[in-house]
Amino acid sequence: MTPSLFGYGITTRAIAHRLGGGCTFFDDKVLKPFTDDEGNRILPSHLFDPDASELEITTPSLKPDHPLIRSAKHLLSEYDYILASEHSPLFDDSGKKPPFTVWISGTNGKTTTTQMLTHLLEKHGGVAGGNIGTPLAALDPDTPIWVLESSSYALHYTRKASPGIYLLLPITPDHLDWHGTEEAYESDKLRPLLTMREGELALVPKGLNLPRTDAFVVEYDSMDFIANYFDIDPDRIRFKAAFLEDAMLALAITRVLFDEVDYDLINRFQMDVNRQQEFRDSRGRLWVNDTKATNIDAAIQAIKAYDDHPIHIIVGGDDKGVDLHPLFEQMKTAKLTLYTIGANNDRLLELAKAFDIPAVEANTLEKAVALIDRNMQQDDVGLLSPAAASFDQFDNYAQRGAIFMQKVKELRDI
Repeated sequence: MTPSLFGYGITTRAIAHRLGGGCTFFDDKVLKPFTDDEGNRILPSHLFDPDASELEITTPSLKPDHPLIRSAKHLLSEYDYILASEHSPLFDDSGKKPPFTVWISGTNGKTTTTQMLTHLLEKHGGVAGGNIGTPLAALDPDTPIWVLESSSYALHYTRKASPGIYLLLPITPDHLDWHGTEEAYESDKLRPLLTMREGELALVPKGLNLPRTDAFVVEYDSMDFIANYFDIDPDRIRFKAAFLEDAMLALAITRVLFDEVDYDLINRFQMDVNRQQEFRDSRGRLWVNDTKATNIDAAIQAIKAYDDHPIHIIVGGDDKGVDLHPLFEQMKTAKLTLYTIGANNDRLLELAKAFDIPAVEANTLEKAVALIDRNMQQDDVGLLSPAAASFDQFDNYAQRGAIFMQKVKELRDI
């Protein structure tokens, strides 16, 4: 059965490619129908006829109140379609079974933890996919383990598929413009527990409103708990702060699956760019590109990681109206100067005044780097950790990070 595909995005294009083309897409950005080079028809969203469709697959980013979602009668998520559907293009009724899957979600750290766990499981045939960049339809169906970074968007629409292990990292309010409320966001993060079966493990933060589930649930509240429960020695791991917790959780999964904790292997893991990416200027001063810190919790973790030095932190962008008070409470505990940029510049300055935090209005990233250069001492840290999305001034967070690093490299040694 050929599905109708909502949104001409990475997820849905991978499904169409797996099916050999000839699919029909419906996309808000399309004003005039066209056919792509794989023979797919791409139509404006308003042309979708629910009575003429027997199956619909959505790109995860479409909101629940989108007209396409509201009109669909046979809607499946990417996860349900690939892993739990009789029409799956990878695992159909021929008897081929899906691989063992580990789903990883959370507000921050899910990409890093997914990469760390995949690094540890590569020798066992593990591959990464999902929100990390490779859609499920593009993964090799013959690999034994899939490590899937799972966004709250994808989980919201998933009603059938079930992970072998579900790892939920700590969550804080995020994407409220999509989910509507903090409670709805938490509920979607916990949705995999509804379909999990006896013998499947859910490792989740303590204190959440857990639904009824047949899974074996382990609630953690600290790195000490993880260390004791899974017999992991944090002193043998080279990472610090939030990344140490990510590494310990990844090792906890390998302890469960193979009863192994490979310290040498986890210590060889190389961090991705844009996450607390350290580099030095021509004078040897430390700068940190943490542009992927697009919410307050990520920025809080960055401050904790470097609070043994005086910090010059660049914050600002599209904060989506979230409560910024926890971020300023953390900044208050550090020896820190704030440099404000972006759409929420005025709001940041007002809060800095209320919390008595030294602040400099920069407005732009380029000016912030120049101002920090004037004030930064040899043992200080220049930190870009915006706690906001980048779209107010940049194409994406990666561009923001690239410009930051370029401007620092252009500083003259005087």
